[in-house]
Parts: sequence; C-alpha cells; structure tokens
Amino acid sequence: MNRDRDLDPGYLQAELQAIATIAHTLAKESQGNCLALLALLRTLEGLHREIREGFFLGSLPDNRQTLYALLKDIEEEGGWPYIDRLKLREILVKFPDTTETSSYQDTENEKQVEG
Repeated sequence: MNRDRDLDPGYLQAELQAIATIAHTLAKESQGNCLALLALLRTLEGLHREIREGFFLGSLPDNRQTLYALLKDIEEEGGWPYIDRLKLREILVKFPDTTETSSYQDTENEKQVEG
C-alpha cells in the first residue's frame, strides 16, 4: 500500500464514504426484506468485530502522546464506535397484545368485578 495515500485524510474520507454509500444502497434496495436487512446488519457487525480485534487493537498507542491524541479524537469526534442490538421487546411492539396471559387476566378481572 502507498503509505502517503493511507495517511491522507481526504483519501480515507472518500473511501469511507464509498463504503457507506454501498451499505446504504443495499439497505435501500432491501427495504421491506427483513432477512436481507438482517444479513446486512450481521455482515456489518462481523466487519466491525474483525476490524476491532484484528487490526485496531494491534494499532493502539504505545506512548502517552499518541494515546492522548487518540482519546482527544474519541472525545471530539463522537465517542467510541458501538453497534446497538435490537431487543426482542422492540420487535414485538408491532404485534397487538393478544397473548393468552392477558386474556386470562382479563377473564379473572371480570369474574372479580361480577362476584
């Protein structure tokens, strides 16, 4: 690799934008296809883990000056990268509350009111 090109923030930004555009295009083309979107999210999560464990950890600073620069960048540019996962509860919000448990409780409440 060309070391000068790797250090050029403009080149890096352009390459990152290209990756983001591809991911966004795939997501837009898969809109409404839950399984395709899930596959995309899994791929992005796997890529995140691979970069973090395979490349990032090995490139962490080994002196105070570079550690300070890294921490300053993290603070100024939006914190630590994190991939949030949906909770099952968030998925179930789309479904009406028709569980057997709620029906049973409603019946029991009606019996108590009548009795």
